[in-house]
Amino acid sequence: MERLAELMEQAHGGDKRARDCLVSENLGLVHAVARRFDNRGHDREEIFQIGCIGLMKAIDKFDVSLHLAFSTYAVPMITGEIRRFLRDDGMVKVSRTLKENGYKISRARENLVRELGREPCMEEIAAAVGLKPEEIVLALEANREVESIYQPVYERDGDELLLIDQIDGGAGDGSEEPEKEAVLNQMVVNQLLDMLGDKERQLLTLRYFEGKTQSETAGLLGMSQVQVSRMEKRTLLLLREKMM
Repeated sequence: MERLAELMEQAHGGDKRARDCLVSENLGLVHAVARRFDNRGHDREEIFQIGCIGLMKAIDKFDVSLHLAFSTYAVPMITGEIRRFLRDDGMVKVSRTLKENGYKISRARENLVRELGREPCMEEIAAAVGLKPEEIVLALEANREVESIYQPVYERDGDELLLIDQIDGGAGDGSEEPEKEAVLNQMVVNQLLDMLGDKERQLLTLRYFEGKTQSETAGLLGMSQVQVSRMEKRTLLLLREKMM
């Protein structure tokens, strides 16, 4: 555990060698998950590469302070990445390179925003990822439709929560091990909720686990309905960002 924490700290600090080491040591997780998606009309190597993107996301987002086994966090992330690929890979095909570039650009933008305290310009992003501006535009355009799938989630009235869909990549896709998936999904949901403040966690519990309306939630929390609506939207957006 101490070695994992040390490597994670180095990787989160920008150490490419430590990050590559974590990826290499956990490729077995990707292989295990990828095997479950055989006979879906895609080459296993392609599924494996998509799963590797999920593994890299898990490494980038993993919080050692939560004292969870890395595999507990990584498996749902890998599974979700593959499921999103299978679900979104419709009539318009996006190459693996464009998908990987899209992720690199998104990660570089987040890092630059933290470093600069503002939105980076195209040239700054290009320098960070080693791509030409036109390659960045192409990657962003190619991935735009995939990202738009998540937008309607926060425009609904609260009658339905799609957080699970975001975590496991969507339900109803014929998973061979639904009980295991449910356990993994619950682990990730609990981990995400633990990252929130008491009030935000209580709000989501009332809204989506106890089925309270925004007005009922407002009364129980001593807030206005508008405040509940804003906090709910802000919290769901935060959870989405932590899963991306």
